[in-house]
Amino acid sequence: MATCGEVLVKLLEGYGVEQVFGIPGVHTVELYRGLARSPINHVTPRHEQGAGFMADGYARTSGKPGVCFIITGPGMTNITTAMGQAYADSIPMLVISSVQTRSQLGGGRGKLHELPNQSALVGGVAAFSHTLMSADELPAVLARAFALFQAGRPRPVHIEIPLDVLVQPADHLLASEPVQIARAGAAPAAVAHMSQMLANAKRPLILAGGGAIEAAQSLTLLAELLQAPVALTINAKGLLPSAHPLLIGSTQSLVATRALVAEADVVLAIGTELAETDYDVTFAGGFEIPGALLRIDIDPDQTVRNYPPKVALVADAQMAAQALLAELSLQPLSTRDADWGSVRAAALRSELERLWDAPTRAQTRLLETVLEELPEIVVVGDSTQPVYSGNLTFNPEQPRRWFNASTGYGTLGYALPAAIGAWLGGGAQPSQRRPVACLIGDGGLQFTLAELACAVEARTPVIVLLWNNQGYEEIKKYMVNRAIEPVGVDIYTPDFIAVAQGLGCAAERIDTAEQLRAALRMAVDRQGPTLIEIDQKRWTQGVSA
Repeated sequence: MATCGEVLVKLLEGYGVEQVFGIPGVHTVELYRGLARSPINHVTPRHEQGAGFMADGYARTSGKPGVCFIITGPGMTNITTAMGQAYADSIPMLVISSVQTRSQLGGGRGKLHELPNQSALVGGVAAFSHTLMSADELPAVLARAFALFQAGRPRPVHIEIPLDVLVQPADHLLASEPVQIARAGAAPAAVAHMSQMLANAKRPLILAGGGAIEAAQSLTLLAELLQAPVALTINAKGLLPSAHPLLIGSTQSLVATRALVAEADVVLAIGTELAETDYDVTFAGGFEIPGALLRIDIDPDQTVRNYPPKVALVADAQMAAQALLAELSLQPLSTRDADWGSVRAAALRSELERLWDAPTRAQTRLLETVLEELPEIVVVGDSTQPVYSGNLTFNPEQPRRWFNASTGYGTLGYALPAAIGAWLGGGAQPSQRRPVACLIGDGGLQFTLAELACAVEARTPVIVLLWNNQGYEEIKKYMVNRAIEPVGVDIYTPDFIAVAQGLGCAAERIDTAEQLRAALRMAVDRQGPTLIEIDQKRWTQGVSA
């Protein structure tokens, strides 16, 4: 007789789940009863926050939901930070946890791992949290979760299963079939209205976000048809290849780029919140869209937040872009201003190139060296200086190749576990997977340093690029610039090489680009992780010399 926990594993298989992240505990062993016989792979992080970050990175490279098995109480409080990051960036994540028996929910009897209301606690970082009160509910609640992942704005979903429900007989549920939901198409009337405005525009511009990365080819064709410069959010990097003449990058926080956006008479925003961390990473305000704004989003609520649209369309980005292309091909396009399109985009790129200071150039050179040596690499970043620079200067060739935690929720320690998940999500077989680099600072790495042991155990050849400036350098600058005497930012810096080696990793320090190239060549051939430590001062001085 199969229990609810065993049937859950079989139903997840039916939804195409191939990977689970979790830490077994006394309240989750029933979730594991069927896992040993399943083709689903299991990875054990060293902290539940790491499980969530791994699921996040897995989802970003695979395009599939990241799935976690998490224990009651402390396991759920530990994973909420990772759920918050995924919630902010619209990443599909399924968190399945245990909870006290139905008769003990909210009882306050001092039971092991007890919380007054676990579901309410995580509800703020989930699209929804559901308590399974009977095994019979399982197919329906899974269908609800995957319907959101497939056809809505994907965000974390939490399903908690009481300990007594986990062991209920559930053989009769094995015949349940997964539900497949199609995304919303583009309403013809809205498409016609948008197309007419875009066709008549003299200076059209496209703002594309992470919600549009599946529409990369169609959006590129649309931009070329309209001769519209394209600005991307951090999560949309790679939507246009780096050398595309219409690409203006992810520089909306800079005055020159904001001036270009302000010149546009019609702006098409697709799959973007138009939020602070998309367009104002300096928190200074000043990003304006005076032209007619057209918004396309899968989330109806999001189409009217932050910047009110002239016309809004609730639809899948790919379907909407294809519909606009089809409609525009039937209409005559007005003559674009002569200094618009690729001419204006080139002028902006040239202007920005002159603005970069020596540290930004040195950090960009680090990224360029990595890309030159490993052209297919996926870079997973934390909140650290080279990531901030790369958000402005680095443009990968395809989507899902650059993402980080410096925007949105903005957590530290994300990059290492997320990089582990990103590598696992890169293909069914290790030979199919692109190399993955974790770009992280010495402060951030200490948040999740223990996950190096997980990387060794899971045989994930993640390349940890450790940018070491011996403390929280950016926060220290922030305090000094505001006449605040620095406190708490000059933290103890361990010997990361010794620590990494003690955890079973290969590790070395480098100072020059040639040393970095050699280290990368060796790292990419290993079957486990490599830590490459880069001292900020020595690298910057060497590159600037």
